[in-house]
Order: sequence, then C-alpha cells, then structure tokens
Amino acid sequence: MDRYNVRTDLALEQRERFVSDQIEIPGVAVEETYDDMCEVRVTTVRIETENGAAVMGKPVGNYITLEAPKMAEADESYHREISGKLMEVLEGCLPEKEEGQSILIIGLGNRNVTPDALGPLVVEHLDITRHLVKEYGKYALGGEADRLVSAVVPGVMGQTGMETVEIVRGIVEETEPDFVIAIDALAARSVRRLNRTIQIANTGIAPGSGVGNHRNAITKETVGVPVIAIGVPTVVDAATIVDDSIEEYVAKCRDEGMRENKEHLIPPYLYGMFVTPKDIDETMERTSYTISEALNALAAGQAHI
Repeated sequence: MDRYNVRTDLALEQRERFVSDQIEIPGVAVEETYDDMCEVRVTTVRIETENGAAVMGKPVGNYITLEAPKMAEADESYHREISGKLMEVLEGCLPEKEEGQSILIIGLGNRNVTPDALGPLVVEHLDITRHLVKEYGKYALGGEADRLVSAVVPGVMGQTGMETVEIVRGIVEETEPDFVIAIDALAARSVRRLNRTIQIANTGIAPGSGVGNHRNAITKETVGVPVIAIGVPTVVDAATIVDDSIEEYVAKCRDEGMRENKEHLIPPYLYGMFVTPKDIDETMERTSYTISEALNALAAGQAHI
C-alpha cells in the first residue's frame, strides 16, 4: 500500500491509483459524465462503506469532481458556464430546500499566501444578504434572496490561536444556519489538474490537510449542521513530481534487469515542499470569482447564470 500514499486531496485521484493497477475497491462506486457544450467532465466517487473509506483514506460520502481544462484561461464566457455547472452540482448536494433557508459560507485559508487564498477571495465576491433580509425582508433585495447568506473568513490557527472548527461551531450555535459551505484550496497529485478542477464533497473538510497541516475537521458531527466542501487544487507536492519521474526510471531499470529502491532516490528536503503555477495570482482571482458567481446564483435561486 505504500505506493498509494502520495498526497492528494482529490478522491478521483485516490481512486485512479487503484484503477491503474486494476484493483477494485469494495464499497466504492464511480460514475462519469461529459458535457460537450462546456467541455466539463463530471466524475462522482461514492464511498458507500467503512471498508471503502478505510482503503480510500476518506470518509463515507459523495465526492464530485468537475474537470475543466480551460478553467485556468481568461475566458469569461467559459467561466460563466463553469459557474452554471457548479451551481447545478451544488443544488443536488444541498439539503431539501425550505423557505428562508440560511447558508453560512466559510472561506478557509490564509489571505496572505496566494495559493491558500481561495476561500477568503471567494468570500470577498459574495452577495451577503442575511443581515438585510433579517432587517427588511427578502423584498428589500427585489425578492431575489431565495436563501439567506452569511460568511466569515476565520483565518488560520497561527493568526487566531484557535482551531477553525471552534470558530465555526460558535458561529453556527449563534446564527443557526441550515448548512455550511466551506471553500478551501487543495493539493493535487497531477499537475494538469491544478486550477482546472473543482471538487465538491458532502463530507465536510479538514483544513490544511492538503499540505500535511492537519486541523480538526469541519463536519456535521463537529458543528451540528451539514457541511458541503468546495475545493480547487492549487498546489502539487514536489515529492509527487519527483515520484512520477522516478517511477518511470525504476520501470526502465526493471526492464534492464536492475533493481532500485525509489524511496531512497527522493531527497528528504522535497517532502513538505509544494509547487504552484507562476500565474497563481491571476488564476486565484478568476477561480474565486467563478465559484462566488455559482454561490450567488444558488442563493438567489436562479435557474441559470
């Protein structure tokens, strides 16, 4: 099992490692569709049993991945299509809709570290409506406030001295939202998925897990309401890139009758080092806006963006 331990937050990539070796995982189902119109591949990984969860290293639940190869490009019309697709997927993940449903959106991450700033940037672009609807009613916004939206950027433990889940739990107890949506940057295994993939999970999220900085998870069990997680991979582990290169080298050595232990070939200083694209500043702005547009449309009850 050691060869399956290269870090990734994407359930799709976790599953792909076993598929490449033709290994079936009991309790894990996969469905895939492709939208020709917006060129988006949607893959749903359903972890249905505790055995499947143990093998995958993720909780039981649904993990939906949107792969959009052009998402890193500055194409406004394409990003609008991605926002619409994301809104559709989110609508299918949310609890049954009720009048005056309230959403608490959590922007996880560190605003001062660009690859980790996705959550805070999304919150900056949101239409916050809870206070207005509470004060004046939904018609103060032209009747477009289908759901009440509140949001917070809790920062990271080094800034606040508190676990993020402690902050979120306190806010949930005071404001009583129907569910929480948490946005965070993730780590991928494949460079081609950086800033081109969105994962939606109904299992909550563990802030910092992508870079090995594990914090207490934000889940229904820890905060008291359902938690939907939205994540975009913005970094890849440097050791993962080297691992792929060494894998090819080791395979070649085997073909030539030699043997090598690849784990001794990865320099120790690469573990804990992460790589991100050079245009990450621009990409984060575009991606955060794309996600915020989906959330704004979801809150307003729009059928289309």
